[in-house]
This record gives sequence, C-alpha cells and structure tokens, in this order.
Amino acid sequence: MSDETSDVPASSIPIVKLRPRKAQPFFGRHPWVRDSGIDKVIGKVQDGDVVQLHSDKDRFIAYGLINRNSHLRVRLYSWDQQQPLDDDFWRGRLERAILMRREQGLLHDDAGCRLVYSEADGLSGLIVENFAGHLMIQITSLGMYRRVESIAAILADLLKPKSISLRGEAGVLKLEGLEVEPRLLSGELPSEPIELVENDLRYEVDMNQGQKTGFYLDQRDNRRVAASYLPQNAKVLDMFCYSGGFAMNAAKHGGAASVHGVDGSGPAISAAQRNAERNQLSNVTFEKADCFDYLKARVDAGDQYDAIILDPPKFTKSRRTIDEALRAYFHINRHATLLLRPGGILVTCSCSGNVSREDFLMMLLGVSQKTGRDLRLLEQRGAAPDHPVNAICLENEYLKCFIASVG
Repeated sequence: MSDETSDVPASSIPIVKLRPRKAQPFFGRHPWVRDSGIDKVIGKVQDGDVVQLHSDKDRFIAYGLINRNSHLRVRLYSWDQQQPLDDDFWRGRLERAILMRREQGLLHDDAGCRLVYSEADGLSGLIVENFAGHLMIQITSLGMYRRVESIAAILADLLKPKSISLRGEAGVLKLEGLEVEPRLLSGELPSEPIELVENDLRYEVDMNQGQKTGFYLDQRDNRRVAASYLPQNAKVLDMFCYSGGFAMNAAKHGGAASVHGVDGSGPAISAAQRNAERNQLSNVTFEKADCFDYLKARVDAGDQYDAIILDPPKFTKSRRTIDEALRAYFHINRHATLLLRPGGILVTCSCSGNVSREDFLMMLLGVSQKTGRDLRLLEQRGAAPDHPVNAICLENEYLKCFIASVG
C-alpha cells in the first residue's frame, strides 16, 4: 500500500492541534475528533491525508486521517508515534480482524461473516463482509476510500477471495462529501445468486444487487436463539421478515407448526419463498403487505399467536427523529403484545443505533402499561460476535434484540 507516511518523518506530517481541555478523550483512544474540539491545522493538507493529533500543549496523541467536509473531522488509528499509517500498519490491522473471525469458526467456504467492522477493529470507516468467498467492502469515510485499492490488494493476498466488490451507503457518504459508485475491484462476480449456509439453513444471496446483498449477518445468533424459546408446535408470526431468516429458524430449529412471514418488499418476499423451498420447509408461508396495517388488521380480527418476531428496518438515521422512531416501535410492539396468547414469546429488535437500549426498554415499559400485559425479559441480546463493539467507542452499538415472555 502506498501511503504518505511510509517514507515521511513524523515531523513533516501536518498537525491538527486541539483546543484547551479537549484532549482527554483522545488520550483515552476515542477515534473520532469533531470540528468543535479543533483549534487549528498546521501544515498543508488535502482531505484524506494523514495528520498528527496534538494536544493544546503540543503533546502527540495519535495519527489519523482528516476530512474537512465531515462532522468527524479526524478519524484516529495509531496512538504509537513510532507506528505511522504505513503498509505494515494497515496489513496488521486487517490480519488481526481476520484472525478473530477465524478463531470464531466463521471462515467456512459456504459461510458468511463480517470480517472487518470499522472502529471495533481499529479501522474506522471500513467494513468488509465475506459471503462464501466473495468479499464486499463498504466505505464510510473519505480517508478509507482513498486507500480502497490498496486495502483490496491486502485482502486479496490474505484471503484469496473469489471476488472483491465495493459498496457505499449513500446517506453516510453524503456526510463525508463523498460519492462511491459500486464496482468490482477484483475477481469475478457470479451471474447467479450464490448459496450461503447459516444455522444449517441455506440461503440465496445475490451479489449483483448493488448496495445490498439481500442478507444481514448481524442477526445470525439471534435467529437461532429466538427459535430455542418457541413452544413446540407454535403458531408464529414473523413481521418485517425480509429474506426469511427468523421464520425459517423457527420452522427448522424451533419446532413451529406454522410460520407466516410478512414484509412490505415484493423482492424480499420472493427471496424468502425461494429460501423456504430451498430448505424444503412446507410449514412456512410468506405474504407481501404493509406491516403496520397487517398487525392492526390481525388485532381487529381477534387473531392470536404463540410467538411474534419484530425485526423492522432502521426507523431513524438521525437523533432528531428519535421520538418518531420510538412511536413507531411502540405501535408495532403494542399490537404484537395484544396478539400473543398468555405465555407467548415476543422477539423484538431495533437496528436504529440512535435509539439507545434504555430508550427501547422504556418503550417496552410503555407497551406493558398500555396493554396491561406483563413483559418478562428473558434475554437482552446484540449483534453476532463478528460485529463487536469497542469499549472506547460505544457509539457503534446499534442492534438490540429482546426476547420476552408475555403474560
């Protein structure tokens, strides 16, 4: 990887100097430096360049990548003044991230996992997912985008993947002042969907869909654990079912008599139906419908279920709309609670990072009070362990999965 710190002495690297009393979080290794904490930049820089972060007293803190168009003005990577952001640094971080997933037993030929998770792996702005040997890089920072070809070369050397492709989430990239066109970086994408095996279930994954693969890896363990709580021969409703992950685990591993999945996306329902057929699960059905309207209609009809799964898409991408998101969560959870028989199981999830675990619990308290039903929390879960959360950057925790018994 060619990088400007490889042959440049630290004294020549531009300095970002902090304002007084702003340095402590960064001595504590927090990776995000916002504009409000910066006093000045010493030296000429271009966005994406390596910089040194210094305290107001000119103490070295860390090396990072600057982007003057981003609300995260500097992303920090190395706190060792003798370890600049050179070839060895990036390779070492990638090797460490891959080793952790290998030790978790996730690097099978037909499996999927998140190989690199941004701040959790000390690589802020970089996400890499592995789908049965096809790697997908998602870039969320300008600094990483400038290095994506070199990162792909390191990944190719370390893993010998079938393909490496690039994706970017438009909303995130807009905050970085960056546009990323999806493209193939190396190898060849299959013309047909590939098959991924998770929890002894087989799924189709289309690597040619552009921004999304049609499969979310973060719920891997939650899908299996949720199934273990189902009573035998349960009648299960899976709302926002997407490609059918929770529904099929309920049918195969939970002993459910019948599972009905509902989603507002026609392509998702078609994929879910094909996945059920692929796994010869005749007791699983799927339907395209508005999930909010569907839940209300089932309440009005007096239907009852033994278990209901709620795994909606992100309801808010901004702290400004948290209250609106919580009202939406309240709406679907209240209706689900009313539809459950006494002793029924509610599996309720949120992937909205701006909604805290505490906010979500308070919403569930409101549901319990409004419906007059006890919600006894059996498990409070998060994302699968290949989506770790770094203790110094808890802002990266996003997925919440609560399993409750409804009295």
